[in-house]
Amino acid sequence: MLQLETQRLILRPFTQEDHKSVHQYASVPDNVKYMVWGPNDEDATKKFLCECEEKWAAQPILAYEFAIVLKSEAKVIGGCGIYRNNNVGEAMLGWILHRDFWMQGYMPEAAKALLQYGFDKLKLHRIYAICNTENYGSYRVMEKIGMRREAHFIKNRFGRVCDTMQWYDEYHYAILEEEWRSKHE
Repeated sequence: MLQLETQRLILRPFTQEDHKSVHQYASVPDNVKYMVWGPNDEDATKKFLCECEEKWAAQPILAYEFAIVLKSEAKVIGGCGIYRNNNVGEAMLGWILHRDFWMQGYMPEAAKALLQYGFDKLKLHRIYAICNTENYGSYRVMEKIGMRREAHFIKNRFGRVCDTMQWYDEYHYAILEEEWRSKHE
């Protein structure tokens, strides 16, 4: 089983045993207010975990869905992933963290491990991430891990924000492999 390790975290594939922990963050409206999915009911969380297993079984693997496990408590506190664009050398990062663990540096720590895996093991050329412009926590993570803002799209996505369906703005951030290497060598 693929596992990435940082000072405080273990990133590993989700399992069905993670249901309770995943549902604790995926079912909370405030926790998912900027996500394109959720809040989850029990069935949606079960479906997500089944889809994660399918993604890890795919050949080639295009979506690496990791549980974020806090080492000190052996507890799942969120999820993150690398989503490849059909083997073209580019991938997107995504993440969610239980709100009880926000603003403690866990997400930049996990995201840095994803970047290292993406560039060192997957041999990616470019990694990007996208967020609602109101999602300060997410775009701060992108900035902390060395990504640069490439675009601000105005009302380009229609979807749920909190409980309202609306058009909203997005930020697009990215980092090239050569940029990442220049900061880590």
